[in-house]
Amino acid sequence: MTSLPRKLELFYDVLSPYSWLGFEVLCRYQNIWNINLHLRPSLIAGIMKSSGNKPPALLPQKGKYMFMDLQHLRKFYQVPLQAPKDFRSVILEKGSLTAMRFLTAVNLENPEMLERVSRELWMRVWSRDEDITEPQSILAAAEKAGLSKEQAKSLLEKCSTDKVKNSLKETTEAACNYGAFGLPIIVVHLDNQFHMLFGSDRIELLAHLLAKGFSGCSSTFRSTSGVILENF
Repeated sequence: MTSLPRKLELFYDVLSPYSWLGFEVLCRYQNIWNINLHLRPSLIAGIMKSSGNKPPALLPQKGKYMFMDLQHLRKFYQVPLQAPKDFRSVILEKGSLTAMRFLTAVNLENPEMLERVSRELWMRVWSRDEDITEPQSILAAAEKAGLSKEQAKSLLEKCSTDKVKNSLKETTEAACNYGAFGLPIIVVHLDNQFHMLFGSDRIELLAHLLAKGFSGCSSTFRSTSGVILENF
């Protein structure tokens, strides 16, 4: 008898490279592990403010380590990570509010496209060093992900509505209520309880909680959209 899928929530922001790593691994494993993956676009700036946390880039030694860490993780996870050249401006000044509102609108109106659009926004900022704040940048990402020009424009217009703004705020608050102090967080629902895991480096622990095997992070495990990222 086939067991029902376990509910798992991934709270993420495309400004977070570690969120991208966790996102790709969970997309690769969701069918293998028989999990019901809920993608939850959230605002990392709101979580940082609520928890009193600070971005790693504000701490020189931690920021230096992060750059080295991402180079190792690029190969380990087989995700084409490349830090933006003007890192401080992208992360600390421009932020991701428009992008995350857009993903919230996608989730509300075209949830089947959320995985693809999220990935394309990550590809822009964390692989190709492209903008994710200007309207034309958002539209370009949406169209490359497979949305029509008309769909993309309609979703972009909805980013300024109270419905979208409140939805993003509520999802961010939900992450905070689970105990988030950064992103990504993975929330596993088991036996009427939840377990919150922080970071992309808790996959083995997640497998343990799910009582599932973990065979590594290779991109040969296909995402639901059939995407295979860059091989190394």
